[in-house]
Amino acid sequence: MLDDRAKLLLKALVERYIADGQPVGSRTLSRASGLELSPATIRNVMSDLEELGLIVSPHTSAGRIPTARGYRLFVDTMLTVQRNQIQGHSLAPDQPQKVISNAATLLSNLSQFVGVVVTPRRATVFRHIEFLRLSERRVLVILVSPEGDVQNRVIFTEVDYEQSQLVEAANYLNAHYVGLDIEQVRERLKGEVESLRAEIASLMNAAVAAGSPDAPELQAEVVISGEKNLLSVSDFANDMGHLRRAFELFEQKAQLMRLLDVTGRADGVRIFIGGESQVIPFEDLSIVSTPYEVDGHVVGTLGVVGPTRMPYDRMIQIVDITAKLVSNALSHHK
Repeated sequence: MLDDRAKLLLKALVERYIADGQPVGSRTLSRASGLELSPATIRNVMSDLEELGLIVSPHTSAGRIPTARGYRLFVDTMLTVQRNQIQGHSLAPDQPQKVISNAATLLSNLSQFVGVVVTPRRATVFRHIEFLRLSERRVLVILVSPEGDVQNRVIFTEVDYEQSQLVEAANYLNAHYVGLDIEQVRERLKGEVESLRAEIASLMNAAVAAGSPDAPELQAEVVISGEKNLLSVSDFANDMGHLRRAFELFEQKAQLMRLLDVTGRADGVRIFIGGESQVIPFEDLSIVSTPYEVDGHVVGTLGVVGPTRMPYDRMIQIVDITAKLVSNALSHHK
């Protein structure tokens, strides 16, 4: 455990580094902390913090910078957020896609980093469904929407089905459930499953699971705004390797969706620092995110992605108020 003096010095170091982006030396830290300590005493405390893995000394400087672990301790135990300090912004009720796009832009403009919004999940309504046996316990599901859009995905079944069984299952679904969304089919199957042959019911449930909004392939899209803002962040501008990894992340939107989906199952703002999320495996990036609602029900998630050296208190305010604006705009859209 850190004593109060070490906590105060770590807090001052993190805040100074976030503000200046430069390694913090003992003399600067003495002024920033307001403690009347000798440079030798401060160096000793910094040495202890370094041994704990909370700060590190770049080889080109005598100063220290926070590690991801140091940021985490700062965020969890030392961060004070003044709510409702960001005002004067609004999102007008409009078509959901426009609200989402405007929200991503607002997040980006306010944070000067990258705004990310997961769109509300859409119900999967099908006009036609087919099953095609690919190999043992591996089946291709083909879903055709009322608009003619075709979605293909592979499911893995508990038993090996013959193609004739797959045709029978598809015929039953097409005869009884066309025009319904997957969740409606799921509810009906709950009541009918006992009357169906066990193997066909199992296959149907597998198909329903494949078409569920919870399935990764059917998760809603991610709207991203402000990727170029990272070009002005010194942490990345001085290291093109870091910047390249950041842009690769935004191209891999599925990773963002999985991470933000975790947030959608949580209450309030969540902060993922560096590579701790295991979904964004980059020590240089952090994400501050929170769910948003429509008529009291969580339907999506939004957040800000930026360098680990970000003003977390302000980012929390930004995502918090943007989530409220999105919830209000979508709930009042007619």
